[in-house]
Amino acid sequence: MPMKELIHAIAVELVDHPEQVEVTEIPGEQNTVIELRVAEDDVGKVIGKEGRTAQSMRTILTAVSTKLGRRAHLDIVD
Repeated sequence: MPMKELIHAIAVELVDHPEQVEVTEIPGEQNTVIELRVAEDDVGKVIGKEGRTAQSMRTILTAVSTKLGRRAHLDIVD
């Protein structure tokens, strides 16, 4: 659960419509997929220029998941 809460906390601070931020955690045997949904107007803010913001979120998620002994992947869903 800490990975889901981390991504939610980051996304809420980036967007104009924080009430529309939805984070879903889909556990697997070895991998966990974190799906991030935001308002249509906020997708660009979450992805960032050349995908830098999204890549930074993925880097943080990888560090946390490694510490927890799991693998996690972030999907930004339209």
